[in-house]
Amino acid sequence: MHDHHHSENKANIAIAFGLNLAFAVIEFVGGYLTNSLAVFANALHDLGDSFSIGLSWYFAKLSEQTPTKQFSYGFKRFSLLAAFINGIILLVGSLLILSKAFPRVLHPEPSHPGGMLVFAVIGIAVNALAMLRLHHGKTMNEKMLAWHFIEDILGWVAVLIAGIIMLFIDIPVLDPILSILITCYVLWNVFKNFRKTIVLFMQGVPEELKVETINQKMRSVAMVQSIHDTHIWSLDGEHHILTAHIVVESALSKEQILAVKCQLKKILSGLGIPHATLEIELKGEECAACGL
Repeated sequence: MHDHHHSENKANIAIAFGLNLAFAVIEFVGGYLTNSLAVFANALHDLGDSFSIGLSWYFAKLSEQTPTKQFSYGFKRFSLLAAFINGIILLVGSLLILSKAFPRVLHPEPSHPGGMLVFAVIGIAVNALAMLRLHHGKTMNEKMLAWHFIEDILGWVAVLIAGIIMLFIDIPVLDPILSILITCYVLWNVFKNFRKTIVLFMQGVPEELKVETINQKMRSVAMVQSIHDTHIWSLDGEHHILTAHIVVESALSKEQILAVKCQLKKILSGLGIPHATLEIELKGEECAACGL
């Protein structure tokens, strides 16, 4: 089941890459023919997307390599690295669009609304197809890529709206204004995902998990006296890891200790933490970590 998910992940990214690169070339021609900033800006953005998607596909392949002596956890953090690079590309691309759009607000240039409509419809269809392949992804890499396509869809919706209005009213300033509004909206969402990626890179606790809540659930297991030195981090936003010291009653037998560990791991697995390393300490025993 896990292998199927990873194969589907790679296939989705490969399809998205092909769609994006082919359409980016068409967009450059469309931007020149229509003299539309929004069309040309989307072409520049999609070309950057193509690079980041190809990089994501490559990193997704690397992330599935088996662990080695040097990389004992495997290579899943390559997926997180791809999300980080994609976030940088998105931020730079958005700032580039804004740098082109603001001067056009002050000095509007005429565009070809009919051509804008044609490219907008095609753009929405192509990017929606690519986004649908990725929006159910669980890794930060897939989520960041999905935002690439959501941004592009919103950008083409802006082109569509501007094109329809300009068919009836000559308001060329609509093109850069809508580009600015959409880009600012996307920047906000990209920043949030980028922040999550940074937190995971720094081995921060994934935002959907709370250390104290997890400790409380583990303390609910019979014979567990206390819990300390709990650490939670994530390899790629999907595969979470926990380590903790569990203090149990000193009179427990080996079988009882094993039963406690089994119950704890079932609880953690249900919370989305399938990989847990638990150090069992007897009540009154000095914690090995305390002397460090």
